[in-house]
Amino acid sequence: MAQIVLGIGTSHSPILILDGEAWSHRARDDRRNQSLYTLEGRKLSYDDLARERGEPYLKESDASLFPAQARQAEEALDHLEALLIEAKPDIVLVIGDDQDELFGFDNMPSFAVYTGEEIVMKEMPLPHPRLTWTDKSFWTGYGMDLPHRFSGAPALAKDLVKGLIHQGIDVAVSASVPDPSRRAFGHAYGFIYQRLMKRLNVPMLPVLLNTYFPPNNPTSGRCFQIGSAIAKALTESPIQARIAVIASGGLSHFLCEESFDRKVIKALKEHDKEILTQIPQEALCSGTSETRNWITLAGAIPHLNCTYDKYIPVYRTPAGTGIGLAFAAWA
Repeated sequence: MAQIVLGIGTSHSPILILDGEAWSHRARDDRRNQSLYTLEGRKLSYDDLARERGEPYLKESDASLFPAQARQAEEALDHLEALLIEAKPDIVLVIGDDQDELFGFDNMPSFAVYTGEEIVMKEMPLPHPRLTWTDKSFWTGYGMDLPHRFSGAPALAKDLVKGLIHQGIDVAVSASVPDPSRRAFGHAYGFIYQRLMKRLNVPMLPVLLNTYFPPNNPTSGRCFQIGSAIAKALTESPIQARIAVIASGGLSHFLCEESFDRKVIKALKEHDKEILTQIPQEALCSGTSETRNWITLAGAIPHLNCTYDKYIPVYRTPAGTGIGLAFAAWA
């Protein structure tokens, strides 16, 4: 059987690719953002947010703090990378969100498993329409500077699909990337390759959630159920393999909701299914929607104990925009 031996959760924010001195690029993006979602699901512009909330995070959003926070994040990522290498997995299963990369609005499954031989990265065209400050070297951090090709895990992926269907999980399947100039894998997977797997030459098994785009976002309860079903399906596979499962993305952004993040992290550490499965859809919009990936991970690893966690609330502007950077491991 395939056995899950390690669980990891990690943010994959652009600021994790940038030096701390360059984090102000994202602060400027925040101020231009017309779609800042509150935990109640309300959409505000930055000006709306500032009028409503004022500037309660003026002290925390001092750009002079960013380099120290960047160093903390790098240390956390180094630690996760070391744990992943130490675990010696045969396959890395990554739970990520697809943001108009492999899937488009014409075909957006709620939940999919990739069964192909090769994982092909999407080359990001420049200039980027929103992240105008990015260049090719930046996209290298996501493996999206070129249509890089990495090994998939087709045999185990097909066993996973069969096991999920047997459990009543109607999963979509993608088996190839026929035209990477049009559709290919994106940042949730490229970040794991470039940052955590660069010294680990093993296949990846991508699991894709539609966290971002209504109306078919899975609920928090469904995410946990899918995670549990993934674990069961893996144990029923005849393939002998050590599996590391990684949740890529999160936590709260583009509003940094620190109290929400800390509540989620506590529930993750304590395997508190009730808390994790009762998070409402309204609280999981935009960037914060990537919390679904962590909830899915939680469903897959009830047998593992949290051995490491690091949380860095990053307030990039006085109105409270930013991200809750989170890093954790279960073994």
